[in-house]
Amino acid sequence: MNGRSKIRYGMVGGGEGAFIGAVHRMAAALDSEYELVCGAFSTDADRNRRSAEVLGLDPGRAYATFDKLLPAEAALPADERMEALAIVTPNHLHAPMAIAALDAGFHVLSEKPMALNLAEARVIGAAVARSGKLYGLAFTYSGYPLIEEARVRVARGDFGRIRLVQVEYSQGWLSRPIDRDGNKQAEWRTDPARAGLGGCLGDIGTHAFQLAEHVSGLAVESLSAELTAHVAGRRLDDDVAALLRFEGGARGVLKASQVAAGDENGLRLRIHGEEGGLDWSQMEPNSLTLRWLDRPTEVIRAGGPGLDPSAMARLRTPAGHPEGYIEAFANLYRSFGRTLRAGAGRAGAATPPPRGAADWFPGAADGLRTMAFVEAVIENASGDAKWTSLAG
Repeated sequence: MNGRSKIRYGMVGGGEGAFIGAVHRMAAALDSEYELVCGAFSTDADRNRRSAEVLGLDPGRAYATFDKLLPAEAALPADERMEALAIVTPNHLHAPMAIAALDAGFHVLSEKPMALNLAEARVIGAAVARSGKLYGLAFTYSGYPLIEEARVRVARGDFGRIRLVQVEYSQGWLSRPIDRDGNKQAEWRTDPARAGLGGCLGDIGTHAFQLAEHVSGLAVESLSAELTAHVAGRRLDDDVAALLRFEGGARGVLKASQVAAGDENGLRLRIHGEEGGLDWSQMEPNSLTLRWLDRPTEVIRAGGPGLDPSAMARLRTPAGHPEGYIEAFANLYRSFGRTLRAGAGRAGAATPPPRGAADWFPGAADGLRTMAFVEAVIENASGDAKWTSLAG
C-alpha cells in the first residue's frame, strides 16, 4: 500500500480443517495489504494451537477464546494491536462477535449471513453507527469484475427499462443426509440454533438475492415463496423458490437449492430489459453474454476491449488468464482496506463508499436487506398469503 504498514487483522474461527477461513486468509494476502497478527481459531485447544503454528503467529496471540482476544488486543499499543477482525464462524456467533468487536473499537469483516435474524442484524447496524468503524460482509460474488461490468451496463440503461431478473444458485452437496453422518460443515448449517432461520435460504439464497438487487439496481418490494426440506428429518430447508416483484414493475424468480444432485456451485444471473439482456455464470466468470433484439449476441471477456474502467480496476491479470473466486474475494478485502485507510484518524469517517464507487464493498445495508429477505420468505412460505411485503 505505497510503503505504508500493512493492516493488522485478527480472525475468529477458520482453524484447521475449515474451508472459509483459509479463503479469507488467501484473499487478504493477495494484495499484500494485510497481516494476520492474532486469532481465536477454534475452541479446541490443540486445533487452535496447531492453526496458529501453521500460520506462523506469535503463540501469545493465539487466544483460547474470543472473549480473551478482544481485551488482550485492546491492551496492546496502538501500533501493534489488530485493527480489524475477520469473523468466519457459524452464523449464531456473527452478531455477538461483531457487536463486541465494533464496541471495542475494531473494524469488522464478517461472513454472511449478517446474523440469525433481522432483529440481530439491526443491533449490529446500531453498533456500526455508534462505533464509527467499518463493517463489511463477504458477499463474494459481487467482487467479480464482470459482475461490476453487468451492474454498470444496467445502470447506464443499455438494456432499457428492466423487466425480468432471474437468479439461480444450484448445489448438490446436501443431497444425502451427510449432516447426520459426521460432516461438520453440513451439520451446523442444518442446525437452527447455529444456522438461523433458514438453511439453504440463509446459506446461498442470500447470495442470490444480494446479487440480484446489486446488479439490477432495483429493490424487491414483495415476494411469494416456497421452502422445502427434501431430505427426511432435516430441520431446515434445503431448497428455495421465490417469485419476486421489484420496484418499477420488474418481475423476478429466485431459485436456490443444495439438493440438486450433481451440481457444483451453479450461480447464474440473467437480467432482461426492453432492448436486450445479460447472462453471467459463476462457474464461467470471465464471460458476460449480452443478447439483443436487433443485433448479434455479444460475449464480453474479462480483460478484453470495451470494459468499463470500474470493471477493469477489479481485474488482476491480462485477458485469457482465468480469474475466479479468490480474486473476487480479494477485491472485497482490497476495497475494505482502502476505505479503512481513507477514514483512518477521522472519527466516524470510515464509512463504506456508495454503490458504484471504485472501492464499494457489501456492508450493513446489504446485510439488513438479505435478513429482511430471509424473514419475508419464511413468513410467506409458512402462511396463506400469496404475497409478502419486503420492507426496509
